[in-house]
Amino acid sequence: MAAWRRIHPEGVRMGIEDIVNQGKKLYEDNKEQVDGFLKSEQAEQVSDQVFDSAADLAKKISPDQFDATVDDLRDKADGAVGND
Repeated sequence: MAAWRRIHPEGVRMGIEDIVNQGKKLYEDNKEQVDGFLKSEQAEQVSDQVFDSAADLAKKISPDQFDATVDDLRDKADGAVGND
């Protein structure tokens, strides 16, 4: 990979910037639909599963003293997605 960067130092950065800019444009063009989905029951169900799994994994690999912090972060993230 380092050899590729020596040959094409701007290639990776420009590719990522292009992807980010396309994502921003896609979001702006479809903002109402995206925002509507993020507050839907379907998004709530999916986010609950994802956030629960992530929290369980974090609790398994971190010391028990951080369990309350993990739960708090999980609840804050869940509050930003879905309708609950």
